[in-house]
Amino acid sequence: MRSGAKVGIVGGVFALVLGGVGYGAYNILDGLGDSGVGGGTSTAADSSEVKTGPVTEEEIAETSKKFLAAWAEGDAAAAAALTNNKGDAEPALAGYSGTAHVTKAVITPGRATGSTVPYTVKATVSYKGTSKPWSYASKLTVVRGLTTGRPLVDWEPAVIHPDLAKGESLETGESSTASIEAIDRNGQVLTKEKYPSLGGILDELRKKYGEKAGGTTGIETWINSANADGVDRTLLTLVKGKPGKLRTTLDAKIQAAAERGVKKFAEASVAAVEPSTGAIRAIANNRADGFDAARKGKVAPGSTMKIITSAMIIQNGLGSANTAVQCPSSVPWVGVTFHNLNNFSMPSATLKTAFARSCNTAFIKPVLPLDKKRDTALGNEAKQYFGIGQNWQSGIVTVDGSVPESRDAETAASFIGQGKIQMNPLNMASVTATAVNGRFRQPFIVAQSLDNRTFATATPLPPGVSGQLKDMLRYTATAPEGTATQAMANVGGDKGAKTGSAEIDGHATSDSWFTGFSNDLAAAALVQSGGHGGDAAGPVVAEVLRAGP
Repeated sequence: MRSGAKVGIVGGVFALVLGGVGYGAYNILDGLGDSGVGGGTSTAADSSEVKTGPVTEEEIAETSKKFLAAWAEGDAAAAAALTNNKGDAEPALAGYSGTAHVTKAVITPGRATGSTVPYTVKATVSYKGTSKPWSYASKLTVVRGLTTGRPLVDWEPAVIHPDLAKGESLETGESSTASIEAIDRNGQVLTKEKYPSLGGILDELRKKYGEKAGGTTGIETWINSANADGVDRTLLTLVKGKPGKLRTTLDAKIQAAAERGVKKFAEASVAAVEPSTGAIRAIANNRADGFDAARKGKVAPGSTMKIITSAMIIQNGLGSANTAVQCPSSVPWVGVTFHNLNNFSMPSATLKTAFARSCNTAFIKPVLPLDKKRDTALGNEAKQYFGIGQNWQSGIVTVDGSVPESRDAETAASFIGQGKIQMNPLNMASVTATAVNGRFRQPFIVAQSLDNRTFATATPLPPGVSGQLKDMLRYTATAPEGTATQAMANVGGDKGAKTGSAEIDGHATSDSWFTGFSNDLAAAALVQSGGHGGDAAGPVVAEVLRAGP
């Protein structure tokens, strides 16, 4: 082996130390490439027999050890030849010591689980005389090559670092954006270490407002985004830039509650806004894929959409909170029959009590008299009065909802939050805030004056409509038959809520939705495949509302 690189036994496992780039240390690895699963270039096999079947424990151990040894040695070509996509793997591995400037690394494998081998990396990054340690964990999976039958590392960028995705790369140097110190509305510092859900948001704010906030650049290791308009993610700071102070609308106390809330359930997201101003008080996610569904999600909101449907019914003279409505167990619409949960019916109901029980048929049947207007009525209501689809300029990237024109049965489905409707928790928190406040206030996370961006606007709800919606929300959160009463039991103040369950094609369990308010705070949560709204999303929202004013 070349000077500076060694492989030894440490605590029963081998460690690999990278002491500079070297080549040729593992000549035994020559000729092990394979086009396999990832489509890399195959070399000639030394046997005419192609092995098939699952990889064995011995093959997993040997292949992972050889790959990690070659990577640690700095031999990108040899390591890449042990993968099923040499063409993509080699430049990525070469960049580890090249563009990322990793000058030393100890790679310690753990015990394999099936064909997956976890490992920890303790590295040193050096740039222009400055060095700093860098530690993280990742994993690789060994598969059998389709062409040669050899055991190979199933190549993906996450082999190098768990946060790397296809098309992305590691780089160390002077950062392209100025540093910021983001603070909440009370001056408390917000960091991704303390509030993990804010990682992507803080990166976006830095890119967009770092210079405006008066910050300077530092020396960092980061992930280059695969998208031209994406946000680079900092992994390690070697030399801090002078941070510019950036005040946000977030509230550290409410954000902490949101972080706790989403930890209650897998695939959970929540957002909270202030109805009187539109200020975003918290955004949090707990998802395996790391996606910020709270502000970027696009899924059906289920019965939480009945807030907007109720406003549409009231404004079109089809009913009011306290007028009688029909709630049969099912209702037909253009050849499709819509049902209530477990086919329940309410012989005597008002719009308010039907809202509280979440009777689907009561929100479909009254709209029949609208004739052709019914295909656009809900979308018009959502856009004109609730600001949905109005191109929100919140200071960060958000998806501001969609209620497109529909046809036939999709129209009926839209009234109960199904069909083509797409929303996320930030959208539904805003919808609730609009119902409570009486007019739409565009959600925002930094002051409009910071960059003079144009805020979306909407027409105030007609007199009396907001009062009826608020009364219906209150009843749903306090009445014995209210579907939100149990989840909101420990929430104080003037409060109201609406539950929702959205059926998703291919999912055995519906998405759980819940939106509510307490005093001047509105919040909405989504727990994908969480079931009934009050069971999963409800406790998340309640956690957030309890932290409010």
